[in-house]
Amino acid sequence: MVRRSYVLTGVLISETTLGNKSNHGTPLTIGVRELGRSPGSMWKFEERIPVPEDFGTPLIGATPGSILDLELRFEAVHEGILVSGNVLVEVTGECSRCLETFEDDLEVDVQELFFYEEPPAEFLDQEEDQQRWVEHDSIDLEPVLRDAVVTALPFQPVCREDCEGLCSECGIHLADEPGHHHEVSDPRWAALQGFTGEEN
Repeated sequence: MVRRSYVLTGVLISETTLGNKSNHGTPLTIGVRELGRSPGSMWKFEERIPVPEDFGTPLIGATPGSILDLELRFEAVHEGILVSGNVLVEVTGECSRCLETFEDDLEVDVQELFFYEEPPAEFLDQEEDQQRWVEHDSIDLEPVLRDAVVTALPFQPVCREDCEGLCSECGIHLADEPGHHHEVSDPRWAALQGFTGEEN
């Protein structure tokens, strides 16, 4: 069972009072009714949740069955609810150099504004799919956290920065054989191979 704790203006609030999961959507759909529409109101949200589907790319992503460790702050502002903080998650990837599987920890900063209603003019030039909304007195953190994690993942993951990869000739791991190399002959001289020795 996940453990939640909430702090509102420095006072610990029970789970029954604040932030219960909404009946609308996923475990990351959080009720914010009690936060109200009073700018300056704030509470902290700390929770450990199993990783949802599709938190990654074909080469690297959050490890299935692992935990999203969330430390977030929910703050009421004039336009809506500002969510900020960080998320820590374990990722599993395939090294783009040596093709070995590796694991690593990824910590990502999160900051997203969920609008109460039609945003002010300065926000209207944003793409529609970049805008988040408070719906049914709840906010859905899943797409925000997915975007934050996926965009922080490396395009070409490596198991370590100094990974030497594989030999392009035979496929051996270069780290296993320091100094490994192949003699490369000029194909233009191939016809002369075998003709060695001294002239009579």
